[in-house]
Amino acid sequence: MNISGNDRMMRFPLHHLFAIPCLCWALLLAAAGPAHSQAPAPQSTLDSTIVAGEADAQIPTQRGLNKYNQFDLGFTTLRLGYGLVYDFVAHSQDEEAKEQIAVENDNGLRDFRFLFKGKFKTERPLSWTVGVMYDGPSDDWLMRQTGLMVGVPEISSDFFIGRTKEGYSQYKVMVGYDLWTIERSFFNDAFIPILGDGIKWSGHVPRAHLTWNLGYYADALSEDEKFSTWDNQFVGRLIVYPVLSERQVLHLAVMGRDADPDEGSFRARSRPESFLSPYFVDTGAFETTHGRTFGLEAYYRKDSWLFGGEYGIQNFDAPASGDPTFTGGNVTMAWLPTGETRGYNSAGGFFKTIIPTRSVFEGGSGAIELTLNASYIDLDDGALQGGTLWRVSPSVSWHLMDYTRIQFAYGYGVLDRFDLEGATQFFQVRLFSGL
Repeated sequence: MNISGNDRMMRFPLHHLFAIPCLCWALLLAAAGPAHSQAPAPQSTLDSTIVAGEADAQIPTQRGLNKYNQFDLGFTTLRLGYGLVYDFVAHSQDEEAKEQIAVENDNGLRDFRFLFKGKFKTERPLSWTVGVMYDGPSDDWLMRQTGLMVGVPEISSDFFIGRTKEGYSQYKVMVGYDLWTIERSFFNDAFIPILGDGIKWSGHVPRAHLTWNLGYYADALSEDEKFSTWDNQFVGRLIVYPVLSERQVLHLAVMGRDADPDEGSFRARSRPESFLSPYFVDTGAFETTHGRTFGLEAYYRKDSWLFGGEYGIQNFDAPASGDPTFTGGNVTMAWLPTGETRGYNSAGGFFKTIIPTRSVFEGGSGAIELTLNASYIDLDDGALQGGTLWRVSPSVSWHLMDYTRIQFAYGYGVLDRFDLEGATQFFQVRLFSGL
């Protein structure tokens, strides 16, 4: 069944006005920054800290904004943050694609969120995070990453209890706002939930160039959440970075999940890396008692260049459907012709946001990032014919300042489904502000 953009996203309801204070805040912070032509001192591209919220807990920007969004409450610090995303998409289809699936040009508020983070002033490291998000498609307020992280330096470890990223795939661990592509890959969206409720053990041994995380998650508190597609799951990821310097990073990782689908059923489906487009590949719901995911990732960053990708395999214990196995992944290349270098966090094994050398509010050009990405997913196996899809996507991101970006993406995708092979072109724009 095709779903129109009007059904998925209500346009401009009254409570969308809550987004206005976020934009006003961004403009206030921009105006408060130094308005001189001299470039600020370069920051380190490496980070080895980890706190509650992980990638969501970004280091303060280079523009000296601490006094506006960071406070000392005595017993704890407090950092205020927000995020806002607005999307636009237009499509062009050939005749076969029109027979496969109907699409509509659309625009709408993706989400906006408020983030609260801090560190308790205790002898043992203890940090906390609370995230509250308005979700455009569901027209509802949701809890995002929320919980406590306890540091255990005696064993080079930290333990998080609460709602957080599972830890599978650096593309999922990264903040979605900070990606070099406009959306995550098909495979990740089809099988890996964005959050989980449970406990996660993170370890980091810099001398061994080694980082890991291991977590257990269950759905007792999240049964009714959209991301809760599994009853419980064990998730692990092992990262090595044999090359780690200001100029170069080589990141290699292996990851896996062992999980029980929610109520003995699962539905694998994914949008075509366009949030406002309908699901292109979809197996429909099928009975299954168990699922296993295995993945590899490799990234190499040198100065302003980044190359890499991920590959995943998903199989199910589903005798009635022939115990299907699905595959997918992506490869990507990104370049910053304005000379910036994307930061890397070795304690969490993820890349960070772009900080322009000089923002447009300081008389500079901001930062420009050019990206070429290719993604693929195959949901045809056993008795299930969910389709295969590939897409090639060049994109341009203009980082006006540390926390405001405009992204333009073109995508050419080919769907093989319903005994047809159809091509769809995507023209996307994303407006983002957040810190």
